[in-house]
Amino acid sequence: MIDIAGAVAAEAIDEETRDQPEPAHRAAGVGPVAAHYGDPMREQRTLATGVGLVDRSHRGVIAVPGEERMTWLHTLTSQHLAALRPWQGTELLVLSPHGHVEQHAMVAEDGETTWLDTEPGMTGGLLSYLEKMRFFSRVDPRDATADHALLSLVGPEATGALDTLGVTGLAEPDVVAVPGPKFRSGELPSRPSVVYDVKPLAVGGWARRVALGIDLLVPRPAMAGVVDELRGAGVPVAGLWAYEAVRVAARQARAGVDTDHRTIPAEVGLIGSAVHLDKGCYRGQETVARVHNLGKPPRRLALLHLDGVTTDQPPAAGTPVTLDGRTVGFVGTAVHHFELGQIALAVVKRNVADDARLMVGETAAAIDPA
Repeated sequence: MIDIAGAVAAEAIDEETRDQPEPAHRAAGVGPVAAHYGDPMREQRTLATGVGLVDRSHRGVIAVPGEERMTWLHTLTSQHLAALRPWQGTELLVLSPHGHVEQHAMVAEDGETTWLDTEPGMTGGLLSYLEKMRFFSRVDPRDATADHALLSLVGPEATGALDTLGVTGLAEPDVVAVPGPKFRSGELPSRPSVVYDVKPLAVGGWARRVALGIDLLVPRPAMAGVVDELRGAGVPVAGLWAYEAVRVAARQARAGVDTDHRTIPAEVGLIGSAVHLDKGCYRGQETVARVHNLGKPPRRLALLHLDGVTTDQPPAAGTPVTLDGRTVGFVGTAVHHFELGQIALAVVKRNVADDARLMVGETAAAIDPA
């Protein structure tokens, strides 16, 4: 999609951006993705009110075939995967022994292979961990990024756009409510904490309905045809800047950007989507259970409104958030939103009040309490 008229590559704007293919993937022929196509604000509005097609083909894709894949992944990750059925999806985390977020992946199961897609720059780390944990299990994880690409139909009209590809009836995400502290063992169903409906595509791959729209995993040789078919049906394209603005407004944290080396799942809203609280032992489970039972994670994810007076440039990821001169958190993703102005996701100490007068560099910031 980088060849579409008006496309501006993310790495052409920022050479250090995370939104570029990993070196190994670039060497295998994975190309850059567009930050925008000439009008980022219009592209945002399209995603917020209609539907647009976003190129996210820089994301890493790991294929896990093998007859023991589901029980194997169940034991290694935070999600209840033993009962995941063909043509269902979910999310998972790999945690450190102390419960810190190391990896986040979206999941889809097609009956023969479990597919994991993850943040660019994190594929190698996740695959390395999986390979180290194979032992005698009948599984064969591999990096499939060079063979498959992820696209996303984003917006409230995404399901209608998907009709163009002959796929209908994708159900909305099925989410299990997060229980209160000290819930009874056995209270949660033995299934993933969120289930995404998945259906096959005629060209190969699949469509998965998620919170922001529909993800499409397609074989790379078929990618141009899928894009042309959707555009021919009137679906406009939108860049990553627009996608990121919609994601930030929805308060969805992005691993490696809105997290740091100390982040635990409860701090950034990942318990409901990527953690099953009653599935049994996995690495980091003790921390997850202890924090949930106490009900007080040390930090929380907040949506900040930035005044934009001193600068119209959003702060970089990692910029400290201060209160009365003391650092109380850090900024993750900061964007220009077409309605909300400058906004950012930040991780701040739990005891920071919603009405605190915060600073991000020289910019005043306020927490959105909604």
